[in-house]
This record gives sequence, C-alpha cells and structure tokens, in this order.
Amino acid sequence: ITAIAEQMFGFKTTSWELGRQRSVIELDTPSVTAEQMGALERSVNEKIRERVPVVVRELAADDPEIETVRSRGLPDDHAGPVRVVDIEGVDSNMCCGTHVSNLSDLQVIKLLGTEKGKKNKTNLVFLAGNRVLKSIEQSHSTEKALTSLLKNGPGEHVEAVKRLQSSVKLLQKNNLNLLRDIAVLIARDFKSKPVQSQLFVLHRYGGVQGRGYSACWKLCFFTRPYRKEGDSEFMNIIANEIGTEEALLFLTVGDEREAGLFLLAGPVDAVEHLGPRVAELLGGKGAGKRGRFQGKAAKMSRRGEVEALLQEFISHRSPEA
Repeated sequence: ITAIAEQMFGFKTTSWELGRQRSVIELDTPSVTAEQMGALERSVNEKIRERVPVVVRELAADDPEIETVRSRGLPDDHAGPVRVVDIEGVDSNMCCGTHVSNLSDLQVIKLLGTEKGKKNKTNLVFLAGNRVLKSIEQSHSTEKALTSLLKNGPGEHVEAVKRLQSSVKLLQKNNLNLLRDIAVLIARDFKSKPVQSQLFVLHRYGGVQGRGYSACWKLCFFTRPYRKEGDSEFMNIIANEIGTEEALLFLTVGDEREAGLFLLAGPVDAVEHLGPRVAELLGGKGAGKRGRFQGKAAKMSRRGEVEALLQEFISHRSPEA
C-alpha cells in the first residue's frame, strides 16, 4: 500500500501501526478522496492476484545500489550488511521485519476508510488476509441479528433505525413534558396543605407502586432510562414552585439503593451549612449557591440518614426546641 500510494498519488508514508484488530498507515497528505482510495485498493489487490514475488537480499553497506533503495536512512551506528526487501516491479525497500514470499499470501486487502491524522496528515485504515474474512463474518452476524430485531431486510435497516430514533426522541420529549407537569402538581399539592411542614422529602425512582403523599413523599412511575437533564429539571421545578424561603427541601432521583442525583434547597444559611454534609452522607459530591446544593450520590440507600440529619437541624432551629 505504501509503495503504490506513493507511485500513484505521491503520498509518502510517515508512520504505520499494525494493530491487533486493524492496521493504519499515516500518509503525508491532508486528505484522500474516495476515488483515490478506490483506485489504490484496486491496484494493490491486482498485485496480489498477479502473485508478485517478494525477495529478501543483503547488500554490503558500501554497495552503491543502496542509494536506489527506498528508505528512511540507516542509523548512524549501523554496522554489517543491509537487508533489502524487493517486491518485484513494485518496490525495493530496506526492512528488518518478516515478509511473505509472494504477495498472493496476503489473500486480499480492504481499505476501510480514512481518519484525520496529526499535523495535516491522513490515517489510512485497512485490513488484510484473515482479518478481512473475520470482519465479513462479524458483519454478517450483526446483519442477521438486526434482521431478526427490526423485522425487515438488510437494505431497510438504516431507515428502520432512523424511524426508531425519531420515535424515541418524541417519547422523550413527551415524557419530559409530563415530568414537568407532575413536578408542578406535586409542589402545588404540598403548598395546599393547611399546615405547612418545614421539611419536604421526595424520592423519584422507576417502579410499580408508591406510597401516599405526606410531609415526606415517595413517588414512583415508569420513566427509565433516566436522563440527567430531565431529573435535574424535575427537582428544580419542585423547588421553584414550593419556594425555599421557609421550608427545607431534600429531593433525590435514581436507583433506591445505588447511584442518583440529589438537591438540597432552602434558606441560604441552612443549605450552606448542610449541603456538604448531605453530599458526604450520600457518598457523592456537589456544589451550590443561593440556597441550592445539588450533585451526584453514590449511596442512595443512606437517604434516611440525611433525612434524620435535616430533622435534627430543624428541631434545633425551631423556637419550640
């Protein structure tokens, strides 16, 4: 590939990587067009079909023929003969690696595409030999699985996935709108109570059943998969609707026993004092300002400890205490 890319288009190879899954050649050009890549692939596979011999020779270091061999130059401390690999009619190159004796041993080369390289260069990605066969086998298995899941032929897979993506986006939008409405209703219901509690606690999770509403609430409904943006907005809508001048709000969303998000809202001095402690109890981290402290929690199972902490704070702050 290196030799023919230089012959056909003047693209010099500056580095390469023969990885475990795929191989990459770095070409000293800002881009390679689809037409160039197609022509290059056809040419290298033509050489493979022609069964071009590969011959290894050793030349003396002072042999004038060395000057005609393509190379990046010999190391300053080189001693002894120079190893030259000849691909008949294609290339003559210094190299110390192992090589096939005939290009037909490569079977086939498939150029997969290009990626942006370093310093205005282009990475050409390719497969050779058995890797091409393995890739085809994997692609065929994926195609069969998609045919079974999407209930259509391979030619219709892309359109089917596009339709599914559009449906998911619409469902997510509708779900977010419902979530906003529910948050407003929860807040208004709390505010309609004849006796206002100083503490409002709510946890939202995915499930089937839930408890009734009281000073401490527990809400559950099908809203998975969770979206961080939607969950944060849900908590902040409730905080905005209830108001945080008097009441202390502790809201959480996510898995009941594992990870999730939390929001502590209320009087500025109380939140500044309690916020870091709440994050510590939940095994998470957070930040806040102007009476809001929110973040991620790793130990949602410790919500009860946070509630106890808040109850204790309120009891010590109350005039009756």
